[in-house]
Amino acid sequence: MRKIHVIGIGAGDPEQLTLQAVRAMRGTDVFFVLDKGEVKADLTRLRRDMLDAHVPTGTYRVVEARDPERDRTAGGASYSPAVGDWRSARADVYEGLIAGELGEDQVGAFLVWGDPALYDSTLGILEEVLGRGAVEFTYDVVPGISSVSALAARHRTGLNRVARPVQITTGRRLAGEGFPDGVDDVVVMLDARQAFRQYAGEDMHIYWGAYLGTPDEILVSGPVAEAAPRIERLRAEARERKGWIMDTYLLRRGPGDG
Repeated sequence: MRKIHVIGIGAGDPEQLTLQAVRAMRGTDVFFVLDKGEVKADLTRLRRDMLDAHVPTGTYRVVEARDPERDRTAGGASYSPAVGDWRSARADVYEGLIAGELGEDQVGAFLVWGDPALYDSTLGILEEVLGRGAVEFTYDVVPGISSVSALAARHRTGLNRVARPVQITTGRRLAGEGFPDGVDDVVVMLDARQAFRQYAGEDMHIYWGAYLGTPDEILVSGPVAEAAPRIERLRAEARERKGWIMDTYLLRRGPGDG
């Protein structure tokens, strides 16, 4: 029976790999990497650097495949179907990789940014592949340090305050639905809209970070009214320089208190 490791590798800092992750990597025969194109070649290189640092040369293979393009123009009622189509296209790729590149007694692995349980599609896609019944395998999950954990650590703050909840959401939802009721601390991911700008006139504090854990890391914190213009400028400059950006932030109602 083929076996798959789904390994969380942290937000970008090679030193954030857990001992469990390193052990799983050293027990892997084939690593599957989805290539996102030349613009995001940094992401593939970081994975290879981690393998070079922790797995003996000659004990594994790396198999790359092109990541299917997602329709990023879809919005409103079309958004969820577009994501579903993209995930099914990814399932086609995963199925082909596992069936064609992994022997029946071998171990394969997907190296997942952050933590596989938080805003990542790998687990759902593997379940879709299994449900098709064309290829059999088992899989396990190695948790990783998420960008959310890395963000809080770099800003030396907690995600929630005493006896208060914290909510994790997306920029799309924050822009469309506003700040959640009954919550004073909200972590926002996947925010191409920079929805934090709509809170510049309120008593709100932001802890923002991009490329967390990498040499390109950028951090900004402060009242939204003061920090928002700087974040917009730095974000635009970084995206122009690198061609892509991965960022997240914590919005805190009231003054920041660490």
